[in-house]
Amino acid sequence: MSAYFTEDGSVEAVNGRMSADANPRLAEIMASLVKHLHAFAKETKLTPEEWEVGIDFLTKTGQICSGERQEFILLSDTLGFSMLVDAINNRRPTGATENTVFGPFHVPNAPVREMGTNISLDGKGEPCLFEGRVLDLDGNPIEGARVDVWSDNADGYYDVQQPHAQPKWNNRGIFVTGSDGRYSFVGIKPVSYPIPDDGPVGQMLGYLGRHPYRPAHMHYLVTAPGFQKVVTHTFVGDDPYLQSDTVFGVKDTLIAPFERGTDNQTAWRSPFDFVLVPVHRAESISCNEDQRA
Repeated sequence: MSAYFTEDGSVEAVNGRMSADANPRLAEIMASLVKHLHAFAKETKLTPEEWEVGIDFLTKTGQICSGERQEFILLSDTLGFSMLVDAINNRRPTGATENTVFGPFHVPNAPVREMGTNISLDGKGEPCLFEGRVLDLDGNPIEGARVDVWSDNADGYYDVQQPHAQPKWNNRGIFVTGSDGRYSFVGIKPVSYPIPDDGPVGQMLGYLGRHPYRPAHMHYLVTAPGFQKVVTHTFVGDDPYLQSDTVFGVKDTLIAPFERGTDNQTAWRSPFDFVLVPVHRAESISCNEDQRA
């Protein structure tokens, strides 16, 4: 093989420049990236003009990023890449709550609230009681689980998207389970909404004939000592975008009941139990899957 760059030997030429002292995992990832990137260019017979468009797209994606907006997360989400990486790293036994995409709108250190608290601070939307239990695989309640929740408001925007229009921590809160493993809070029945589509990712979706909408959902981050964390949503079952979620986040097991409320305070009720996997069990599943691959 020639030491110089050739079309046939392009991968070997580039990967051959890596030092033997490079971090082994970094070298593995970069060698595979070069291999597949070069294969993509060869398969599509990519032209210089097309690659210039690609470079311009990536440049604009970076330029629109800010502390409040991460366009590269949107790009990863809309290409299904976020969900793929999540699926590879969160293989769980049957019966355990499935993960889905984290999304760009989580805010750390939300206030810890008392059970049953209403987290909708702007007074908009149809009140909904969210309640259920956090359990282990054997159905035992987990005490001390932190249930971190967040959603859009009735207009389809998260509070961080409208810092001057919505109260801080609107539709957000953390609830800590007691010995019965139960959680409950009042939010709103979520509404579907478009991801920010005024940037390069939205333009890409338009060119591909894809819509930018996410089906209505409530976000959850559930953690407990000794258990694998769960990053997930619960989805409203009659939403028109369930089968075309622009970020591919819907799973059958995450479509939750939304029942008409039986009291005068909440129009809706959505019961949902979360089943967590012990850390050692999750590690065992991942190792076994890797060995079979």
